[in-house]
Amino acid sequence: MHTVWKGSISFGLVNIPVKLHAATENKDVKLRQLHKDCHTPISYKKVCEGCNQEVTDEDIVKAYEYAKNKFVVLDQEDLENLRKENEDKAVEIIDFVQLTEIDPIYFERTYFLSPDSTGAKAYSLLRKTLEQSGKIGIAKIVIRSKEQLAIVRVYQNALVMETIHYPDEVRSIGDVPNIPSEQDVVQKELDTALMLVEQLTTTFNPEKYTDDYRNALLELIEEKKATNTISTSDKQRPIPENVTDLMTALQASLEKTKKPATRKRTTRTKKNA
Repeated sequence: MHTVWKGSISFGLVNIPVKLHAATENKDVKLRQLHKDCHTPISYKKVCEGCNQEVTDEDIVKAYEYAKNKFVVLDQEDLENLRKENEDKAVEIIDFVQLTEIDPIYFERTYFLSPDSTGAKAYSLLRKTLEQSGKIGIAKIVIRSKEQLAIVRVYQNALVMETIHYPDEVRSIGDVPNIPSEQDVVQKELDTALMLVEQLTTTFNPEKYTDDYRNALLELIEEKKATNTISTSDKQRPIPENVTDLMTALQASLEKTKKPATRKRTTRTKKNA
């Protein structure tokens, strides 16, 4: 399992070397976009609107737009130093609370925590402490250059860390339009609704729920593969006018100036190879 982050978690004077692993994965079926006429994949380029030129990652800097078209440019070195300064810190559990005190709207993403080679004993201690107390830990962690608020809790036989939103990241209910004010509910309607809830009440079993759309889409793809309704594209991508790779430009120039006989002989040689 891929390690997302490596560091340590502490509560009090107890320090636990740990590794972080993503606990969930997105299983959406990814579809490519093709040109309708020739079924060649569509590519997307980064283009500077001011210069009307394609740019590479090396030509790009990061900036904060504090007003319309006004930017503060941030040096990569400064961002890297800031990231390291925070990532090098141990993740300290700063509070212990009840899980029921946190509304699910705050939850973001779940990670498995595994102990490093020397952290098994302290890991077990924290796990047992959380189990016995019925509490969860509140901590902060920097992941991918972003400081996250997180909780540490027990899931089955492992410790998990769940990143949660800061309060100012949760939008106000007051901003949601058309929420009705408190209204009188007809008792007969309420009794019927409660009866329906009672009839549909069961024990939560996650295996019961499946992604019907994804399964149907995968079946459709397999069906088309089986009936040979597969499209391929042998179109060669044209050499861009603003070729930045010198070797590509030289090869393109050679091909363009070859005589027909030379091109024929070259083709035969490649075919024999």
